[in-house]
Amino acid sequence: MSDARDSATASATANSTPIVASAGAAPITSASAAAGAANNDAGAAAPVVAPRAAPWRHCLVIAAVGIGAGLALPDQFGLLARIAIAGIFVLSLDLIVGYAGLATLGHAALFGTGAYAAGLAALRLTAEPFTGLAIGAGAGAVVAGLSALFLLRYSGFTLLMLTVAVAQIAASLASKWRDWTGGDDGLSGYQIAPILGVWSFDLEGRVAYAYALAMLVGCYYLARRLVDSPFGLSLVGIHQSRARMAALGTPVRRRLWTIYLVSGVFAGLAGALSAQTNGIVGLDTLSFTWSAEALVMLILGGAGRLYGGLIGAALFLALHHTASTINPYHWLFVVGLALMLVVLVPRERVVGWFVPRARRRPRPSSIGTA
Repeated sequence: MSDARDSATASATANSTPIVASAGAAPITSASAAAGAANNDAGAAAPVVAPRAAPWRHCLVIAAVGIGAGLALPDQFGLLARIAIAGIFVLSLDLIVGYAGLATLGHAALFGTGAYAAGLAALRLTAEPFTGLAIGAGAGAVVAGLSALFLLRYSGFTLLMLTVAVAQIAASLASKWRDWTGGDDGLSGYQIAPILGVWSFDLEGRVAYAYALAMLVGCYYLARRLVDSPFGLSLVGIHQSRARMAALGTPVRRRLWTIYLVSGVFAGLAGALSAQTNGIVGLDTLSFTWSAEALVMLILGGAGRLYGGLIGAALFLALHHTASTINPYHWLFVVGLALMLVVLVPRERVVGWFVPRARRRPRPSSIGTA
C-alpha cells in the first residue's frame, strides 16, 4: 500500500509540473498542451517543440536577398531602397498589430514625424546621417509614447478611429506650419553628408540602397530578439487574452505602452531614412493612404511573423511599380486581387501549389517511448 501511494504521488507530481516556454521557442498553444497531457497520461515523453532559427540566420538571408536584388536590378536602386524603407515601416507595424494585437490606421503619424524631424535636423542642425536617424527615431518615439498614453485607454473600433485622428492632426499641423515644414510644397533644400565621411549619396541610388538595406538588417535583428524574449512572449499572451495575463500579474498597459514606444522608434527611423535618401519630405508621409498601404503590405505577407512584413512590402511595391507602369489608372485592381487571394485562400493550399506533397517538411510531433 505504501509503495502504491508513493507511486501515485510521484505520478501526480510529474503530471502537474508547469510547462515554461523559453524565449527562443515558439509559444505553446492549448492544442500542444493538450497533446502533451495525453502523452503524459499514456506514459510518453513531453512533445518536442522545434526551436526557432537564430536571428542572425534570418539577417543573413535578408542581406543575401538584398544584395542579389541589387545585382539583378542595377537600374532599380531607387525602388529597392523604397522597399527596404517600407520593410522597416511595416516591421514596426507588425510589432503592435501582429504581436500586441492593437488595431491602427494612423501609423503614418510616426513615420512622417521621423521624416520631418530628420529633414529639419539636416536643414538647421547637422547633415550627419546617423545623427539624423537618431533624431528621427527619437521624434517617432516621442509621438508614439505621448499618443499611446491616451490611445491605450480604448480598444477595438474606437482605438482604430482614434489612431486615424492622431495621424490627421499630425498632417494638419505639418500643413499649417509652412515656415518649418514647407506646407504643401514639402520640406526640401537640405543635403546629407557622406556616410562615415566616405560614401556620398549618388544619383543612381547605390549608396542609398546599401544604407537602407543595412538599416533593415539591423532593425530586423533587434525586432527578432525583442519578440523572442520573455517580453515578446508576454505580448503574444496579451494578444490572446488580456484578462488572463492581467490575472497572472502582468502589467498589461505598461507592456502595450512599451511596445508602442518601440514601434515608434522603428517607424521614425524608417521615416528618417526616407527623408535622407529622397531629399524631400512631403505631406504624403503623414497621409491615411500610407497607413492603409502599410496595413495591406502586412496582410499580404502575414502578420505576427516579422519577415511577413518584409515579403508584403516587396510584393506590394513591386506590383505597384509594375502594374502602374502598364496601366497607371487601374493598378490597384492587381493589388486588390492579390489581397483577396491572401485573405480567402489558406496558406497551406498555396504552399501545396508550389511544393510537392512528398517534399513538404512534416510539422514537429510528439516523440515518446511506450
